[in-house]
Amino acid sequence: MLLNNYGRMVHGLVLGFLALMVSGASVAGAEISAGVWWVYQNASEGDGDGEFADPALIIYGDDDGSHGPWGFSAEMRIGTGSFTNPASNNSGDNFTMHKAWISYQLDEHHKVTVGKSQVPFGWKTSNFWPGDMLQGGYGDQMDIGAKLTGQSAGIHYDIAYYTQDDWGKTSTDTVDDNGHWGSAASGAETYRKGETLVVNADLPFAGGHTIGISLQQGRLEDLTAFAANDSTSDDGEHRAVDLHYYYTYNNVTFKYRFIDVMRDFTELDACVAALRCPNGEVENQRHAAHIDYKKDNWLFYLEATAAESQTTGNPAGRVKAFAPGMSYNYGPGWLYLEYLWQDGFINSFGDVGEGDFRSLYLSFDFYF
Repeated sequence: MLLNNYGRMVHGLVLGFLALMVSGASVAGAEISAGVWWVYQNASEGDGDGEFADPALIIYGDDDGSHGPWGFSAEMRIGTGSFTNPASNNSGDNFTMHKAWISYQLDEHHKVTVGKSQVPFGWKTSNFWPGDMLQGGYGDQMDIGAKLTGQSAGIHYDIAYYTQDDWGKTSTDTVDDNGHWGSAASGAETYRKGETLVVNADLPFAGGHTIGISLQQGRLEDLTAFAANDSTSDDGEHRAVDLHYYYTYNNVTFKYRFIDVMRDFTELDACVAALRCPNGEVENQRHAAHIDYKKDNWLFYLEATAAESQTTGNPAGRVKAFAPGMSYNYGPGWLYLEYLWQDGFINSFGDVGEGDFRSLYLSFDFYF
């Protein structure tokens, strides 16, 4: 398959980065590195024999601290293991920019970040391959906009405004936490997230304890209308509230979060008329818990999530997902052994569905 112009550009950039790393050359003011990962998986929906799959090359670029108050960070992923969806992403292929941001340190306690960066909303899972499970849409979020991070009187806080969840006019790709914010696939365009305000605050107390709250509210854009006439409306609405708690003691970490979700598709006229979006509000509540224990180079963990829909007409009951696992730091990277079992899922409209999925994952990575 011939590479398009964008593909040729990416191909050239990759070869350039690899040449720099192999030659030992450095870029002034920047640290360039890379990594590779892949997985062996044995899923219940497959033939039972298992397979090695989904390799990816990851290229990192970060400042080396020599630019005074300025900083930057970027991460590019290439390959089927990039956790991206070519049907809905900006590149149309298995490569994506997971993050790309510039920051400015205003003073000792305040920093501004602009670009594609982590959305400050609760916490994300720590496993590798099972992913965000029933946190879907509110786990590892990387959106494009501006963020102020600060600290005052012992309280850490973030205030952010994101214009969109990915590059370009139509991409709905959120990479790691993918498939929960609409679709831009040709002939199946639905909606995407836009113009979202996020506020987060965390308060440490009593040695090792932290409580926090995150809020987000924004618009939903009608991609069905955009596909039909190159114009869109953002009359849909979404909002979510997250209450979270962390506790760390010696080698043990525990985390919990509760998420209340609402998305209103009623005013997305074209999407609703085409029967691609629900004609009403989607509402549900989620719970997630994490516990881990670190011993030398080993990390043992268990993550559990649950979700229940309050959407009118949704017959799904309360669903659950569990992911026990362990990782070992062998020097240049990590080895992961993980298992995922879930009897439900979060769909592209952020609502709850029932299902049955189980898989064993043995993942490998290294960095250079």
